[in-house]
Amino acid sequence: MAQCVQSVQEFLQDSFVPMVAVLCSKEADRVSRKNKLSFPELLRPFCRLLSEGHIRDPNNQLQTVKNLRICVNAVTTNPVSSPAVLSPAQYRQLGEVVSSCQPLEGAAATSFKTGDYNLNLSVTTPWFEAYRENFLQSMPASEHEFLNHYLACLLVVSSTEAVPVEQFLKLSQEQHRIQHSGEYTHPRWFIPNTLKYYVLLHDLSEGDEQRAETVYEDMKQRYGSQGCYLLKINSRAVSAEEDEQIPDPWSQYLHKNNLRYQVSLVIGSTFWCVSEGGGESGCLNNDPLQLEADSSSTSLTDADVMKARTDTEGVAPVAVGRGSCLTLNDHDRIRQFVQEFTFRGLLPHIEKNIRQLNDQLVSRKGLSRSLFTATKKWFGGGKAPEKGMSEPKSRILPPCSSKYPPEAPELQIRKMADLCFLVQHYELAYSCYHTAKKDFLSDQALLYAAGALEMAAVSAFLQGGGARPYPAHYMDTAIQKYRDDCRNMVLAERCALLSAEILKNQAKYSEAATLLIKMTSEDSDLRSALLLEQAAHCFINMRSPMVRKFAFHMILAGHRFSKAGQRKHALRCYTQAMQVYKDRGWSLAEDHINFTIGRQSFTLGQPESAVSAFRQILNDDSKQTATQQAAFLREYLYVHKVSGSLTFTLLPQLPLPCILSAATRVYFGHEPRLAQGEKQAATHVSLDQEYDPELSAMWSRLEEQLVAAANRGIVPVGFQPTQCCLNSQTENLRQPLAVLKEPIIVEVTFRNPLKVSLALSELSLLWRFSPHVSSLSIREPVSEQLTGEVIGNEETLTTPHHSMELVVRGRQDLNIQGPRLNQTKEEKMSVRHGTDRRLDAIITPPMPLMEVFFLHFPSALLCGEIRKAYVEFCNVGAVALCGLRVASTHPEFFTFGCNNPTPSSPASAEHGSAYKTFAATVQPGSVVSEVEVCAQDFTQLSGVLEIPIDGGTLHPGQSIQLPLWLRGPDHEGVHEINFLFYYESTEKGLKVSHRVLRHTVFICASRSLSVQASACRSTAPPQRSADSMGCDGTLVFVDVENVNTSEGGMREFHIVQVSSSSQRWRLHKYINPDKDNDCKLSSREKAKLCFRATPCAPLPAVLSVSMQIISSSTPCRDFFFRCCRGLELQQGEKTSRMGSKNKTVSTPDNCTSDPAAIAKKCNELDLTIIVIWKAFVVEDSKQLILEGQLHVALQTIGKEATSLMPKEEAQEMVLLKFKSDLPPPVALPSPEMSQLIKTNLHYPETFSHGFLQDSLCMVPVTLTLSNCCSAPIEVLIDLRHRSTSAESQEFHSLFSWVGQSQYKLLLRPHEVLSLALRACFFRAGVYNLNTARVFAKPAQQSSMSESNQQAASPALIIINGT
Repeated sequence: MAQCVQSVQEFLQDSFVPMVAVLCSKEADRVSRKNKLSFPELLRPFCRLLSEGHIRDPNNQLQTVKNLRICVNAVTTNPVSSPAVLSPAQYRQLGEVVSSCQPLEGAAATSFKTGDYNLNLSVTTPWFEAYRENFLQSMPASEHEFLNHYLACLLVVSSTEAVPVEQFLKLSQEQHRIQHSGEYTHPRWFIPNTLKYYVLLHDLSEGDEQRAETVYEDMKQRYGSQGCYLLKINSRAVSAEEDEQIPDPWSQYLHKNNLRYQVSLVIGSTFWCVSEGGGESGCLNNDPLQLEADSSSTSLTDADVMKARTDTEGVAPVAVGRGSCLTLNDHDRIRQFVQEFTFRGLLPHIEKNIRQLNDQLVSRKGLSRSLFTATKKWFGGGKAPEKGMSEPKSRILPPCSSKYPPEAPELQIRKMADLCFLVQHYELAYSCYHTAKKDFLSDQALLYAAGALEMAAVSAFLQGGGARPYPAHYMDTAIQKYRDDCRNMVLAERCALLSAEILKNQAKYSEAATLLIKMTSEDSDLRSALLLEQAAHCFINMRSPMVRKFAFHMILAGHRFSKAGQRKHALRCYTQAMQVYKDRGWSLAEDHINFTIGRQSFTLGQPESAVSAFRQILNDDSKQTATQQAAFLREYLYVHKVSGSLTFTLLPQLPLPCILSAATRVYFGHEPRLAQGEKQAATHVSLDQEYDPELSAMWSRLEEQLVAAANRGIVPVGFQPTQCCLNSQTENLRQPLAVLKEPIIVEVTFRNPLKVSLALSELSLLWRFSPHVSSLSIREPVSEQLTGEVIGNEETLTTPHHSMELVVRGRQDLNIQGPRLNQTKEEKMSVRHGTDRRLDAIITPPMPLMEVFFLHFPSALLCGEIRKAYVEFCNVGAVALCGLRVASTHPEFFTFGCNNPTPSSPASAEHGSAYKTFAATVQPGSVVSEVEVCAQDFTQLSGVLEIPIDGGTLHPGQSIQLPLWLRGPDHEGVHEINFLFYYESTEKGLKVSHRVLRHTVFICASRSLSVQASACRSTAPPQRSADSMGCDGTLVFVDVENVNTSEGGMREFHIVQVSSSSQRWRLHKYINPDKDNDCKLSSREKAKLCFRATPCAPLPAVLSVSMQIISSSTPCRDFFFRCCRGLELQQGEKTSRMGSKNKTVSTPDNCTSDPAAIAKKCNELDLTIIVIWKAFVVEDSKQLILEGQLHVALQTIGKEATSLMPKEEAQEMVLLKFKSDLPPPVALPSPEMSQLIKTNLHYPETFSHGFLQDSLCMVPVTLTLSNCCSAPIEVLIDLRHRSTSAESQEFHSLFSWVGQSQYKLLLRPHEVLSLALRACFFRAGVYNLNTARVFAKPAQQSSMSESNQQAASPALIIINGT
C-alpha cells in the first residue's frame, strides 16, 4: 500500500475512539454560530489530547493512555440506513471526498528504479486516506459492537440564558428520553448510565462575566466540580477580523460540501425548540460530518424544512471566516476544556464501568472453570424470546440477527472489551475478545463472532513488544463471515482496511494485495478502484517489485475510477501504468492506455494531453484491426478539430501519415521536358529515376574529365561533382547550391501505417529563408499548394481525392538524420549520426540554363552503320553560356565532324551520303593514293569534345542546331550510351563554376558484316628501291561475310571501299582476279579480298585512299581515330594491370636484349583495315541506302583479327584435383622465333644440260637472307639437310650442294644478304631446291640455341636433258 501520514498504530487508535454526544440550547448554538461553526465543530480540532492520561485496571494497575482522541457529534435522532450497505447519499459524499483530494499539480514525484524500469510514482495517496477516514466516521452504530456508541453527553447552555440551571435540566431530561423512552433507535448509547457533563458557554463579547462565574459556582454545587465546566469564547468582535489573522484549524476537519448536502437533504443543523410549558425544550443538532439519511425517512414538515434552511442560510455557502470571533487564547481555552472533560470526566467514567463489569463477571467466575461458561449460566435466562428449543439451531438463531438482549453476558464481555480497547488496555481487551468470540461461535452468532475476531486481531497487534503474534487468520475469518455469511460489505471493507494496514506494516505486501483484490466487487466502483490502487502499490513495494502487476492493477483501478466518475484519478492511474507498458512491445496494451488517457484528458479539458495520447495510438506498428484503427482515427480527428483552434497558436504536429524522412529527395532545377514533336529532349535527372551508386560514380568521372579539359588538364582543388538530386545515398555534408529563380522540388515519401485510407488535401511545403546567410532551409511559410491526394495502406500518395467527415490542419517537420558514424571507437560504442544538409540550400546568382534536343536520333543501328542526326542547344537562362563541351562513356559512338571543305560528287549529294568523294574516279586495281593525317594534331582524340558553336557563346534565348554523326556499336545488343554536356557562365567568380546536363540513350545494334583479316609474309624477293626496308612483301587477306539475320527488307551489302591506316605499311595493290570492285554480298554470303602491303617510310599517320571515297575526311576519319583510341585505352588498361604484377621497367637496352621482345617486334604489323560498305534496305516499298564502316586492326603477322568480338562464355566448373599436377613440359621455342629471317632462292626455272657429254649439271643458286628484326641476328645455314617429309618426296631429290656446306653469318638490323650457292644434278627431272636449313638467334643471346626458321614454299627447278 502507499505510504500514509499516520503510522499504523495511530490509524488503528483513531479508527475507534470514545464517542461523545452534544446537546445544545438554542442560545448556546447561537453563540457558537457567530464563528460559523456549531458547537461540535468548534471542538473538533481540539479533540486530540496533547498530554497523557491514566486509568487503573481491575487489578489496580496503572495504565497510560497516550495520544487519545475523542469524537464529538451532535445528537440526531434520524434513523440511518442499514449498517450492511451505504446509502446513495453516503456514496455520493465519499465520492466528493475522493474527488476533492487530488495530487498537487507540478508536485515532484518520487523516482523509482527497478531492473530496467525508471518510474516516477506518487508514494502517498491522500485521497485514499481521506476516503478511509470518512468511511470509518460514516459507519453507523451497530448492535453487535459498542465502539461507535456514545459514552457521554455534553449538555451545553449559554450564560445569557435567564435561568441556565433550568436549561440544563431540560437538556438532561431530553437526553434521558432519547436514550430510555424507546422512541428512537438512534443514536445508540454505550451503557444505561451515560455520563452527563454540563458546560456553561460564556460569550465574552456580550455576556456578563460576573454572572457567568456565579452560575458556574452554582453548577459546581449541583453537579460537582468534575461534572461541569465554564467555557469562555468569542473574545473579540467580528469587526476585528481585519486587524489580526488567526489560523483556521477547522479546514482539515470540515468538508466543504457537507453543509450543502445537509441543506439539500434537510438534515442540517436543525433545532427542535420546546416551549417553557413542558414540551420539547432542547434542540438536537445534526453533526455536519455525519452522513445524511435518505430524505424519505424524515418526518419533517415543509415548515421544518423552511426553518432549517433559514437557520443554516448563513453557514452553507461560506467556507472561509470560521472562528472569526476567537483568539488564540480562546483556542487554548477550548483545548483546556476538552482535556478537563476527558481527564476528569470521561476517563474516570470509563474506569468505573470497567471495574463494575469486571466485578459482575468475576463474582460469577467461581461457578464454573470458564468465565464464559459461568456468565452463560448466570445470564442464560436472558436469551432472546424467539429462541425455541424445538426448532433447528441454524433456523432459530439466524447468524446475522440481533439475538442477544442488552443484559446478555456475551454482550457484557464484549462491552468490557470495547471499553478496554478505547482506553488502550489492549491486553485485557484481547483476553475479553478472545473469550467472547468462542461463545459467539458456539452459538453460531456469526456477526458477533466476526466482530470479536476482528477486534481480537487488532488488539493482539496493538499490544506490541512481540507479546503475541498477529493472528492474520482472525481477520481472514472475520472478512469471510462479514462478506459471505452476513452479506455486510461495509463491515467487511472496514476489516479489510484494518488488516491491510497491519500486513503492510509487517512487510507482507503480497498478502495485503491479495486481501485488497478479494474485496473488489461490482457493487461499488469507488471502493474497488481505491483498493485496486492500493494493491498495485503493494506490488511495487515488495522486496522484489512486481512492476507489471503494479501496472496491470493500476489499469484496473483506473477503469473502476472511470466508472465511478473519478476522471482525474482514472487519468492519473492510466498515466502511471503507461510508464511500465511504454516501448515494451505491448502494443495493444499501449493503444488501450493511450486511448483512455486521450478520452479522459479531453473530458477534463486537457486538449494537448488528449491529442498527444491519441497521436501515440496512430503509430507505425499498430496491430489493431481496421475497424479499431478507424475508431481511433475518428477520436483523434474529433479531439483535434474541437480543441485545435482553441489551444494551438501554431500548426500542430500530425502523426499521420508517416514521413520517411530518410527517403526525402531534393531536386534542384526544372524537371526535364518531354519530347516536343520530332525533338527528343535530353533525359537529364528526374525524380522518377532510382539512385544507382555505380551510375553516380560514372557521371562523376565524366564531369571530372570535363572540368579537367576546361582547366588545362588540371582538376581544381575542392572539386565536387554536381548533384541535381539529393537522397539518403548521396553525400550531404555540404550545403547544396540552388540558382535564383529556379525551382527546388522536394519529394517527400508518405506511408500510411493504418489499415484505413487517409485523405490529404491542401498540402503545402513550408520553408524559411535567411538572407544574411544566403541559404534556404525548407522548414517553415507556404511556397506551393498541392492538390488533395490519398494514402492507401503501405503506399505513397496516390492521385484520387476522398472527402472526409472530419478535417484537421497540421504540420509535419522534415527532420533528416545523417548516416551513423562508425569511424572512431567512441562512435562505434555509441549511436551518433552525422549531419545531413540536403534541405539547407544556398541560393546563388542567376546562371545560364541549357536545354538539349535531338532530332532524327535513331533507336536501332547496324553494327558500324553511320547515321546523321541533329542536336539543338538552347539557352533558356538569363545569362550567356560558353565553354560548351561534351563527354561520353562511348566517345566512338558520335562526332560533330569538322569544318574542312571537301568537294563532294553529285552522287553523294543526291543520296545524302555520309562520305565525301572525288569528282573523278580512280582506275580500279591501280596504286592507291595516300593522304597523311597527323593523329597528334587531331584535337578530338580525347574523351572530351568541344562543341563548335559560332563565337563560342550562346546568349539567353539563343539556340543553335548542329549535325551529329552516329556510328553503330561494333557489338550487337542493347547499348546504354551516356552523354554529359558541360557549360559555363560568361560571368566569372560565381559559386557555381559550371553546370552539366545528362542524357542517356539506348541503342539496339544488330549484325551487319563480319570482317576477318590476316597477314602473311610474301615469298617474292624484296624490291630494291630507295625507300624499301628489307622485308617488304606482305599479303593481306580480308574475309567479309554478311551475318545480318534480320528477316526484313535487307537485300544485300556492297563492299564499296577498303582503306588502311598505318605508320609503317600501306596497301599497295588489289590482287583479286575479280575486276569488279563493288563486291556484293547477300545473306550469309562471304567474299575474300587479297591485298599486297608494302612498307613505307614512318609517318605520323596515314590513311590510304582507294577508289572515290575520301576516307581521310569526316566522319570516316573521326570514327576511325575514336575507335583506335578506344582500343588503345583498353590495351593500356591491360598493360597497366600487367605492369602492376611485373615491376620491371622496359628500357631500350632491355628491348634489344630480350628475345621475346625482338621476336614480337619482328612480327609486328600495326595495320588497320577500314571496310566501307553500303546496305540496301526496302521499307514501306521504299529503298533506303545505309552506309557504314568497320575496322579491323592487324597487330601481328600470322594472327587473325576480326571485327566481331566473340561472346564471353561462362567458365566451366573445374573439378577438384587430389593429385599433384605433372611437371610442366620443357618450353619449346615460340613460333615468333622462327620468323626472324626471311629466305628466298633465286634460280632459273628451267635449265638444259647434256648429261651424255657431262654427267654433272652445275646450276648457280642465290640464297637471299633478310633480317626482319631491328636487332643483329646470328644465322647458321646447313646445306646437308635431306628432307624426309612427304611433300619433298614427291620430287626428285637426287642432287647435292657443291662447295661449302655450312655458313655462320651475322646480319645487321634489316640487312639483306645474298649468298651464292651451286647445286649439282645427276639426271634430268624436277627438283625442290628448298632443302637448306636456316637457324637464327639474337646476337646477344650466347646461351640461347638457334631456332629453326620457317621454310619458304617449295622451290622447284626443271632440269632438261639434251
